[in-house]
Amino acid sequence: MNYKKRISAILLASALSVGLLAGCGGNSDSGSASGDSVEITNVSYDPTRELYQQYNKAFEQHWKQKTGQSVDIIQSHGGSGKQALEVANGLEADVVTLALEGDVDAVKNAGLIEDGYTSEFDNDSAPYTSTIVFLVRKGNPKNIHDWNDLLRDDVGVITPNPKTSGGARWNYLAAWYYFEKQGQTEEQIEQSIKKLYQNVLVLDSGARGATTSFVENQQGDVLIAWENEAFLSLEEYPDDYEVVIPSASILCQPTVAIVDEVVDDRGTRDVATEYLNYLYSDEAQRIETKNFYRPSNQDILKEYTSQNGSNTITQIPEDGKWIVTNNLDLTNISHFGGWTKAAEKHFADGAIFDQIYEK
Repeated sequence: MNYKKRISAILLASALSVGLLAGCGGNSDSGSASGDSVEITNVSYDPTRELYQQYNKAFEQHWKQKTGQSVDIIQSHGGSGKQALEVANGLEADVVTLALEGDVDAVKNAGLIEDGYTSEFDNDSAPYTSTIVFLVRKGNPKNIHDWNDLLRDDVGVITPNPKTSGGARWNYLAAWYYFEKQGQTEEQIEQSIKKLYQNVLVLDSGARGATTSFVENQQGDVLIAWENEAFLSLEEYPDDYEVVIPSASILCQPTVAIVDEVVDDRGTRDVATEYLNYLYSDEAQRIETKNFYRPSNQDILKEYTSQNGSNTITQIPEDGKWIVTNNLDLTNISHFGGWTKAAEKHFADGAIFDQIYEK
């Protein structure tokens, strides 16, 4: 399916999902686990569309075999921060599978998720991880290899808005970490980040919108992207793009959680819990990896890990080993004091991003 058709299909599916959500709004019996069928809603973020299209089919079969009951899964996607606010403001979700723990916290702070959700599932409730890479046009005409290249006057950058997109926050922090590793003071880092965002041509609300701007609308010279977004584009357009692995990035941990108030009201806790548990199964981990997410299962991770150390990938390797670890310095959110501190310092109203970004 070409990119334009894929986007059309996504828009149609989103419209149908909105209709379904509106149709079941205010009816707590619609998700009841009694009877021959049950319905749950997964509110997720932009780049997981393809992943959950495949995973939901696998889970439907798994649940049917396990319980004899049919399950219908309604899917909702958008910028992670925006999605979290929608759930906090009343969009019914049995589970959330968002881009970062900080966005799940927004749902928790609304009283919908109980404390301790990161301990409910393995690996801090992150069944898969990702990182941040660059997508450039074939041949890399602007010779972009690392974060410092994004500061050049001749480079147009595409990245989503950190105020609405979880992926955009990972992008920002990965860049911050790189400049910190270069020995810059905090004041110098702020100036580097400011220059980077001066080169941003458009701030889309979510990661998929940014991919559309770069791939479909042909804007910019480089897309700062989730690893899976970059590889999906490379897989679909092998003659048009390359993936560049910067020297430093951040380990992104998309976080999953049960929305306790909703599942208790609808009677769907068992199916919602199994829905998230099954993300750790071998079947699901392989689906995640084939959609270019890094599996938490270390044995499966090794199957897809390359040791060639190259920082430029021009095509999906025939052996399927697309995960590059050599020469990549990965930090994680603990380096920034956790998501609460990172959000307060960088992304809250009036924080550093607001101070440096000139509209």
